[in-house]
Amino acid sequence: MAVNLKSTDKRTKYCGEFRPADIGKRVCAMGWVQRQRDLGSLIFIDLRDRTGIVQLAFDTDTDKSVFDTAFGIRAEYVICAHGVVRQRGEGAVNPNLPTGEIEIAVEEIKILSAAETAPFEIVENSNVRSELRLKYRYLDLRRPDIMRNILERSKISNLTRRFFEENGFVDIETPNLIKPTPEGARDYLVPSRVHKGNFYALPQSPQIYKQLLMLSGFDRYFQIARCFRDEDLRADRQPEFTQIDLEMSFVTRDDILEMVERYLQFLFKEYKGIDLQIPLTRMTYAEAMERFGSDKPDLRFGMELRDLTDIARGCSFKVFAGAVEAGGSVRGINVKGGAGLSRKEIDSLTDYVKTYRAKGLAWYKLNNGEISSSYAKFLSDDENAAIGAKLGLEEGDLLLIVAAEKPQVVFDSLGALRCEVARRLNLIKKNEYKLLWVVEFPLFEYSEEEGRYVSTHHPFTMPMEEDMDLLDSDPGKVRSIAYDIVINGTEAGGGSMRIHRPEVQAKMFECLGISKEDADRKFGFLVDAYRYGAPPHGGLAFGLDRLVTLMLGLDDIRDVIAFPKVQNASELMTGAPAPGEASALSELGICLAEGVVPEEL
Repeated sequence: MAVNLKSTDKRTKYCGEFRPADIGKRVCAMGWVQRQRDLGSLIFIDLRDRTGIVQLAFDTDTDKSVFDTAFGIRAEYVICAHGVVRQRGEGAVNPNLPTGEIEIAVEEIKILSAAETAPFEIVENSNVRSELRLKYRYLDLRRPDIMRNILERSKISNLTRRFFEENGFVDIETPNLIKPTPEGARDYLVPSRVHKGNFYALPQSPQIYKQLLMLSGFDRYFQIARCFRDEDLRADRQPEFTQIDLEMSFVTRDDILEMVERYLQFLFKEYKGIDLQIPLTRMTYAEAMERFGSDKPDLRFGMELRDLTDIARGCSFKVFAGAVEAGGSVRGINVKGGAGLSRKEIDSLTDYVKTYRAKGLAWYKLNNGEISSSYAKFLSDDENAAIGAKLGLEEGDLLLIVAAEKPQVVFDSLGALRCEVARRLNLIKKNEYKLLWVVEFPLFEYSEEEGRYVSTHHPFTMPMEEDMDLLDSDPGKVRSIAYDIVINGTEAGGGSMRIHRPEVQAKMFECLGISKEDADRKFGFLVDAYRYGAPPHGGLAFGLDRLVTLMLGLDDIRDVIAFPKVQNASELMTGAPAPGEASALSELGICLAEGVVPEEL
């Protein structure tokens, strides 16, 4: 029979905190039952809370009613136990538990809440389908590994607040109901009941507000902010997420990068015990693409891209020569020691690059002096030798080459391929951290779909001063004062210097095809603010969820979020999103379009 706590039921310590120093003390422990072991004249209960497990013991000296109650207790019951801490018996010490030398001899026990049999066992690293775990997320969170992730996230958040507060940043909350934004990802819209037919948007970031805070004179701002983007999900994306958001005034790009490096140095030392050496490596976007085929290169292994375009130009292999003739490129990587890969494994890699729009994968391997290749017979000895020399071919190596009419396809496919090969060959050291800055991103990218240039970052990003003249003549070549912090091949954060001069902002809107009327309608309040004195300013935002995932060495961002969404942006536990009540929709002035029937989740 479950009972309530009394005033005398005061928890002495968390379960995982009891130690040999407590032997002889009368204590009270509370938590969930991990398991009950009935050995006839002995019963042991492993009692669990967020700090760990302590063993409760019931034996022939235990009061019969207490013993009988313990006999009926099952996994996940919530109990309160009073007793005396004692040394475990000879041979019963568990060296794998911090509490493994002691146990509590129970004198009084109360069942606070009974529990039905859980849909899966509450144990660490259990092999349970993710759909089932997320449907019963409140049970999944009881698992020690998942609970530990959430607790570690809290530590990282607290360390973050400590660093920025100690460095003069002001923690300011910005609104969550804002004006819909015309650029970037799709907004989540919120209908207004008071202003029917109008909508708020949930913020994709606090971008405009933090810039306005700089114009307001706060100088250094930070916030751990909730953000929302209505976009397709990936393993490292969620529709709602948390940013470590910061902005600084009267600074240059280098001032911001140095501050962020100090933050990372502090975090790695305080949290990981790692002495991070700063300044970090800096690499331009152009160099990152040329060497690694990616603007977020993983530096924990080699296999850098090599440009074979000049060798391929006019060669006798039509796949290579045709790509160059069409304005494309030919590039390759050398998988050192990869000649042992089978034809089946190479075919699998070919299928992999096709997902990045490559038409195929050319290969060449030198194994025990013997050559096997998909292309060598089509080239002259000199051409094969030139490719081998460019890629540094040695005995035991595997060369992988992609040719495409669009250079971006070559970069995308080879950039992803080098990471996939490294994973398959176990070349990545899990406990190693390689950080770098990628800088000088293109200011614009051309959208074939929209037939115009769009912002690579956002329309408030400052162009590099030396590229200003190109805004009129060749906007595609303009570089921005934007930067990303990359950790082990993952973009952990990014930012830029912001435009603070009205004439530059007007030119930016012009390049984006935004008329003065549209600019006034969409961004008039910001443009007006510039007229009253705007300091040079810039900032950066980390994805907290992603940063925690990296710090913990995990693969799935959902494992560090208490209540994550799944691939289709729904929450399996509560069934969100759900249809709105007819009365609520009517009050908001909303009518579903004909034929639209809310989906059942």
